[in-house]
Amino acid sequence: MSAIVIGLLAVPLAGAAVLLLLTRPARLLRWYGPAVSGVTLVLALVLAGSFDYGRAARAQFEIDHAWIPGLDLRFHLGVDGVSLPLVVLTALLTFLCFLYLVRHRPEGGRSGALAFTLLVLEVGMIGTFLALDLLLFFVFFEIVLIPMYFVIAIWGGKERRGAAVKFILYTLLGSAVLLLGLLLIWAHTGTLDMVRLAGAHGAGIPRAAQILAFLAVGVGLAVKAPMWPLHTWLPAAHTEAPTVGSVLLAGVLLKMGTYGFVRIAIPVLPEGAAVLAPWLGAFAVVGIVYGSLACLAQRDLKRMIAYSSVGHMGFVLLGLATLTPVGMNAALFGNIAHGLITGLLFFVAGAIKERYGTSEMSRLGGGMLARLPYLGSLLTFACVASLGLPGLAGFWGEMLALLGAFHPAPGLSRPLFLVFMVVGGIGTVLTAAYFLLMLSRVTHGRPDEPVPRLGDVSPYELAAWTPLVVLTVALGLWPKALLAVTDPAVRAFLGAP
Repeated sequence: MSAIVIGLLAVPLAGAAVLLLLTRPARLLRWYGPAVSGVTLVLALVLAGSFDYGRAARAQFEIDHAWIPGLDLRFHLGVDGVSLPLVVLTALLTFLCFLYLVRHRPEGGRSGALAFTLLVLEVGMIGTFLALDLLLFFVFFEIVLIPMYFVIAIWGGKERRGAAVKFILYTLLGSAVLLLGLLLIWAHTGTLDMVRLAGAHGAGIPRAAQILAFLAVGVGLAVKAPMWPLHTWLPAAHTEAPTVGSVLLAGVLLKMGTYGFVRIAIPVLPEGAAVLAPWLGAFAVVGIVYGSLACLAQRDLKRMIAYSSVGHMGFVLLGLATLTPVGMNAALFGNIAHGLITGLLFFVAGAIKERYGTSEMSRLGGGMLARLPYLGSLLTFACVASLGLPGLAGFWGEMLALLGAFHPAPGLSRPLFLVFMVVGGIGTVLTAAYFLLMLSRVTHGRPDEPVPRLGDVSPYELAAWTPLVVLTVALGLWPKALLAVTDPAVRAFLGAP
């Protein structure tokens, strides 16, 4: 079954390589991306179906071969309960993006080039979650930067060049700091094997070195997360990116940073994590409140959704900062929920911009539910899911993160984390405020003057968005389906019984 792991990387990579030689009409290229990404999604589902959930704490379907023998670097891939949901989410969102593009040609043209770029991006995203060697993780972590830069710079909005440059500069700087932290781990342990390092729980790394390494690795991952105040590249990138770029940026790329905390920083550097966890929690709750207040001030729908990601990922970081199984599971659940819900939000926002010619809320007028009932209903559903309505997926990540802050790990200041919990609770109220205020302005009331190019949800859009709606409801009603997968691996990482 390890061939499936190779296939998850080989299929999109081969698909991208074929596009370099393919000179077919755009009509045929239109279905090429869905076909290749569809095969990748099938492989991801087969992997999920073949996974031994009774051994979710251990890496499965491993591939471990010498990569650079002189440096003891290995091509080590595998999947466990932490990475499996993210692999499936990545394959699903990529396929849905290609399905959406069947009837939504990119504004910049070059459909074949966009398909090539997205397939290379998929290789980097999936590889990041499969890698079990620190240097291999870093390589895949970096692969995603170049294709996402081109997605924004070529197919983005009017200010796309500046947004793309800001994105690449921030993330490359963060990656340089991340690499220094990984090399410091290597220098003290003599290995880059993530399985061995996580099992050692920091053995062989002095406390001072752990603190320094956690700081370097944490800063590098926090840029991608994005954690306040390292988030400033995000609003511009989301606002200017095309719809599929925003979906993958919010749905997958932001998760790579928080995944790195769970996979590397916390289990490999436990003493460093214990020292710096209060700071991580403080930045997290500031991000929650800041993101919510920034959303209240926005006039552009896509930009508002971008700032909402700062707040939602703040809850993920707060869960990580507790260093408890509850908090870590909350972070992983919040990752998946945010990917599904915010992916849907950006799909719907892109459809609104296409129909109205703008995403400025003041120019959208009101009455979308009367004019475009299906589109307005989907926007309403995505918003109430994002604000954490019980019964939908967004609720569990935020609630469990606050619960983790109520009982942080031994050695952490409980009064301090109780303050974090209260501030986070205020953030949930502010989140409801900006979403409900936006809905009152855009979806309710009587329609203004007719706007040209209006049409309700198309069959292709419905096909691309329905899986996100179904999974948001399913995980909201049955959270154990995901928590039972992540919990064994989380407890193993923390050394908890």
